Amino acid sequence: MKTIQAEILTIGDEILYGQITDTNSQWISEQLTSIGIKVIRKTSVGDEGSEMVKAIQEAELRADLIIITGGLGPTSDDLTKPVLTQYFNTRLILHEEALKDLTAFFERRGRELTEINRQQAYLPASCTIIRNYYGTAPGMWFERNGKVLISMPGVPYEMKAMITEQLIPKIRAFFNPPVIIHKMIRTSGIGESFLADKIKSWEESLPSFIKLAYLPSLDGVRLRLTAITDKEKETETDNFLEKEQERLREIIEDYIYGYGEDNQEQALGKLLIKHKLTIGSAESCTGGMVSATITSAPGSSEYFKGGIVSYDNEVKINVLGVKKETLAEYGAVSEATVIEMVNGVQKLLKTDIAVATTGIAGPGGGSAEKPVGTIWIAVRIKNKTKTKKLQLGNIRENNIKMTTYAVFNLIRETLREKN
Repeated sequence: MKTIQAEILTIGDEILYGQITDTNSQWISEQLTSIGIKVIRKTSVGDEGSEMVKAIQEAELRADLIIITGGLGPTSDDLTKPVLTQYFNTRLILHEEALKDLTAFFERRGRELTEINRQQAYLPASCTIIRNYYGTAPGMWFERNGKVLISMPGVPYEMKAMITEQLIPKIRAFFNPPVIIHKMIRTSGIGESFLADKIKSWEESLPSFIKLAYLPSLDGVRLRLTAITDKEKETETDNFLEKEQERLREIIEDYIYGYGEDNQEQALGKLLIKHKLTIGSAESCTGGMVSATITSAPGSSEYFKGGIVSYDNEVKINVLGVKKETLAEYGAVSEATVIEMVNGVQKLLKTDIAVATTGIAGPGGGSAEKPVGTIWIAVRIKNKTKTKKLQLGNIRENNIKMTTYAVFNLIRETLREKN
């Protein structure tokens, strides 16, 4: 069983300058993985012909499939087509299909096909055209020594249409790739090293054809199980991975919030619907991020009642009922204050669950006693309150996101204790 390896090249100075984000490579990787092709490298190259040639030569040594996006426009800085013409030792010829598509494209928009745009119908003689029904730059398919090089425009919606409508079936037919199966287990509330230690025996018992990857992020650690198999053994292998996933669940069930494509907010929503619970929030340091994240999940209107952003102490006092004496004695960033916040918002919104956050998100505002990253969170379910103190870093955006997901995790912990 031969693994088919792919390399993705993105062309354009604007990517290297950081003026646009390369989302194409991520999307292409997902599509290739879904049909059993392993992406081994992604490279960004500027608008420099010699660098493009060098990158293609190196990719051809490593990969079976090379996919290039970008550099196919009609202007002088778009070099992909002339570079590929030279690379494959061929010449440009007028492709009638490409000219037909271009003419139709401009006619639909009531515009004249200019000579500069007509040049886009000239393609290398040795390529197979990939028709572009949504733009002006056709794609190109080259074959040499059992390998394939594909060049497409960098405009995402044009490229995506080409891949889904034309290239996936063609790539699959050419390579007949094996099947790549992934199982994703999503955890929260435990760090990567602690998780690795906890599942060490299970990991060491995995058969060699199953690979485990740790994927840490701000919202937790994802564990990815991967196996590569033949089409004939797909069901058998999938069942085997399911059993290993179940073995893992028995070890770390308390930390698992979802599987596959589940995110934390969707998993929380399912949990609240299952228990028929409503929720509301009182936020200071997170500035509404908890509410926004909860409501980003479809169907959140079934359980989310509302939220109060009590950024200023006057709002804490006048809306949530936090005592002036509490703030004076303990400060806004304290367990005492977060408890009164969560009690106040539950009473105000009449919810089954209430959550609250208060802290120093940074990068300034800290002290020796309460450094930046000091945050208190609280969850109140029915008449039971649970609090937690977080000691995070000094990156404001990260602190806000990590606090939000810590709140979600505390909700799950509290619900487990109640059950």
